[in-house]
Amino acid sequence: MTEASDSRANPAPLRPLADSSPSAVVAGFIAMMTGYTSSLVLMFQAGQAAGLTTGQISSWIWALSIGMAICSIGLSLRYRTPVTVAWSTPGAALLITSLSGVSYGEAIGAYITCALLVTLCGLTGSFERLVKRLPASLAAALLAGILFKIGSEIFVAAQHRTGLVLGMFFTYLLIKRLQPRYAVLAALLVGTALSGALGLLDFSGFSLEMATPVWTTPSFSLAATISIGIPLFVVAMTSQNMPGIAVLRADGYWLPASPLITVTGIASLLLAPFGSHGINLAAISAAICTGPHAHEDRRKRYTAAVWCGIFYGIAGIFGATLAALFAALPKELVLSIAALALFGSIINGLTNAMSEAKEREAALVTFMVTASGFSLFSIGSAFWGIVAGVLTLLILNWGKD
Repeated sequence: MTEASDSRANPAPLRPLADSSPSAVVAGFIAMMTGYTSSLVLMFQAGQAAGLTTGQISSWIWALSIGMAICSIGLSLRYRTPVTVAWSTPGAALLITSLSGVSYGEAIGAYITCALLVTLCGLTGSFERLVKRLPASLAAALLAGILFKIGSEIFVAAQHRTGLVLGMFFTYLLIKRLQPRYAVLAALLVGTALSGALGLLDFSGFSLEMATPVWTTPSFSLAATISIGIPLFVVAMTSQNMPGIAVLRADGYWLPASPLITVTGIASLLLAPFGSHGINLAAISAAICTGPHAHEDRRKRYTAAVWCGIFYGIAGIFGATLAALFAALPKELVLSIAALALFGSIINGLTNAMSEAKEREAALVTFMVTASGFSLFSIGSAFWGIVAGVLTLLILNWGKD
């Protein structure tokens, strides 16, 4: 039995503020920042390509942010587990080419169709049954593969901003040796200070402006369902929800998947008329909150996801100027701090992936395909990594004792 299940069997009083720590607050902020910087530009690109107004794009960000905030905070407090929710980055990429072919009302209708399908998977337990059949080693390899590209970006960033990145990296190593729980925080502070000293911070385009929700009445068409609704559903389940569950379980949090999927599906359904294309379980940003850097006590890491939700809410309220805030930070700083925060989760994923001798080759294939970024039929590498790993496992071990 894991520590997480122990805490649910003998629940102590819920004290999120007392259970929190500076490292949990920083982990929550980095998780939020990683989620937004990875794909916020995609939504602006998709919205502009579809001819959406600034108000509609702002409402889109507001709807996603508020939904992510409520789900992350609510689910984390309910299960005392770091459950982090995010929008679908592959889904946002899909919309760049799909939105322009239909009216915005039809796109909203397609979002609703996707949300209904996700909710149905949660209510029927079909997703839960599928996830339970996934070997733990392959789930761990999937996690490591997803995080590997983000983790390795720090060394790519060092080519462009060598002094900034190396300053952050060696700060991380030094504080990791002396006070491990503050290593990521120290790297973030040093990185920000170095960015200022090097003249890399530019807040000239930043001003506070609150977002206003904009209602769009949905309409339904077969074309929008086929071109947007069903692909969004496939992407959400294979590239978001499955890796999201894998991240939780790889770090020892064995939650039932069905309630999590159901809640995110219902939230997506309610917020779709305001522009939300889908709220799903997070994978990359989730690992920042479930890993050892978030809190030294596994039972208190739920506070990192709660803080992430709080930052989501703040970002959503001021969604109209969110892009300007992140544009003020150098890209190398964001990439580097996200990579450093994920080191612990990558280590855990690789360790667990190779723990079973009979499954090592299948786990390696899962890791390699997932880390490659391979895409086929508009379905991302997370899904194909699992397919390749399962096929390898069956071919090598079918019929053996």
